[in-house]
Order: sequence, then C-alpha cells, then structure tokens
Amino acid sequence: MLTHIKDTGDPAMVDVSEKLVTRRTATARSTVSLPLEVLEHLVDGDLQSKKGPVFQTAIIAGIMAAKKTGELIPLCHPLGLDNCDIQISINKQNEVVIDCTATITAKTGVEMEALVGASLAALTIYDMCKAMSHDIIIKETKLMAKTGGKRDFRRNE
Repeated sequence: MLTHIKDTGDPAMVDVSEKLVTRRTATARSTVSLPLEVLEHLVDGDLQSKKGPVFQTAIIAGIMAAKKTGELIPLCHPLGLDNCDIQISINKQNEVVIDCTATITAKTGVEMEALVGASLAALTIYDMCKAMSHDIIIKETKLMAKTGGKRDFRRNE
C-alpha cells in the first residue's frame, strides 16, 4: 500500500495526527568517486578548490538542504530538525563518504531529511570540484539506519 495515495488514486500527505511523538533518527550515506587529479588537492582532511574548502562547504550545504526537505519533496512534512550532523571521510577505495544523520522528536521520521542532506552535500562536492575534473561520479545515496518509528532499520553496509 502506498501511503501517499488515497483510495481514489489522488495524492495526499500522510496524516500523522494520531501518531505518538517519539525521538526519531535517520542516517543516510552518499558516496562520491573522485579522480586522482582531484584527490591530489586533499590538504589537512579537506579538499581545497578555487571556490574554497570543499568538505566544509558541503557540510553546510547538506545541513541547509536537510532543513528545507519539506519544501523540496512533494507531500513531505515540513519538519523543524532537532539536529543534523554531516561527517565526511575518505574510504580505502579513495571515495568520499558522506554520512548525514538527522534527529527530531516528532510524529514522523527524518529519512528524507537525511537522504536530502547527504545528496546535496555530494552535489556540492561535485560543483566545487568540477573545474579540476568532470570525471566525478556520485555513486549512490542510501538509507543506512532509522530509529523511532513503527520499524527500526539498519543496513549492514
């Protein structure tokens, strides 16, 4: 059953008025593959570009995007997040790994906020690095974990 479709087939926002307020968290991950000519600009844990520090800018962009998710995704509830944290690292395959964790105490979850935050951080890295190379691949964005709703979820990498 699709939760955003009425019996008539029309789209609808999910009614959360009867749900309990609980602490809810969600973590999403985006992975970005950068070519060596971009990774050579890694200094003190951040990529440096003509536009400035890449990872620091991506963190700010991701948080801003997560806060605006209800304006970007049709039928998504507008939420005032309690917290949004973005961590960026380089894995053993020399890929940039972006983890966005959103937290709220509310009647609805924050999976979309975490997914949007991770996605926009990845897009910001692309934008800030494209002058160095267009051979940048945003490989995937996926939900890693969620808690506090009907069902918890945890992905095993």
